[in-house]
Amino acid sequence: MSTRSATQTQVSRPSDFLTGIGLLGRGFGMYARNPGLLLLGILPALIAFVVLVGAFVVLVYFIGPEARALTWFAGSWSAQERDLIRALAEVAILVGFIFLAVLSYTALALAIGDPFYERISQRVEARYGATAAGVNLPWWKELVRSVGEAIRLAVFSAAVAVLVFLLGLIPVIGQVGAAVLGGLVGGWALAVELTGIPFARRGVRLRERRRMLRRYRWLSLGFGVAVFGCFLIPFGAILVMPAAVAGATLLTRRVYGQPV
Repeated sequence: MSTRSATQTQVSRPSDFLTGIGLLGRGFGMYARNPGLLLLGILPALIAFVVLVGAFVVLVYFIGPEARALTWFAGSWSAQERDLIRALAEVAILVGFIFLAVLSYTALALAIGDPFYERISQRVEARYGATAAGVNLPWWKELVRSVGEAIRLAVFSAAVAVLVFLLGLIPVIGQVGAAVLGGLVGGWALAVELTGIPFARRGVRLRERRRMLRRYRWLSLGFGVAVFGCFLIPFGAILVMPAAVAGATLLTRRVYGQPV
């Protein structure tokens, strides 16, 4: 099926948000029935998790000086006002870091475990039928592709993280707005990241992948937000990652109108 026909077969509907969540659930079901999928995906996910936990510990250790550096303009304020803006800055730093960490975790895990996650995705494809057009690249080319796309997505994520930080400086409403924005944008970015492997198998790169997923924005958001929420659960990302790769493959097949 061509890219054009695949993206014009269905109009995105808000109800597809729940269907997207269900794709992650089906990903869990698939690797629950195939424990080997879990074993393939858990090691790179664990390595990425340890790296980011280390970064979080460093962040928390230096969060006081970081908050003071970012709120330099409050140096002449009263002690009460200065303490308030610095406390808000600390919260905003943590919210921004969590947002970046979730997206960086996915990119890092995919880069470390690209051959493993490729096998998981291939098993899902084999269960429901071959792809419309297979493009098999050497593992090192796939690694270069995934790292390059991860860098581009990281730049986008960093820009959004700055906005999340600034929102977090607004008392109460800002924290809620930052959480909602982070969840929606983070969910979208995760959907784009996780579908990289099955889309690359079809010869589709980042720009075209984004365009195709936008045609199914509610489906993609439902899946991505569900993954984002699971990644916020302590240690949840390690167990969710293989299911997310399987679910992303199902999402890709839905976009292409292939049986799932």
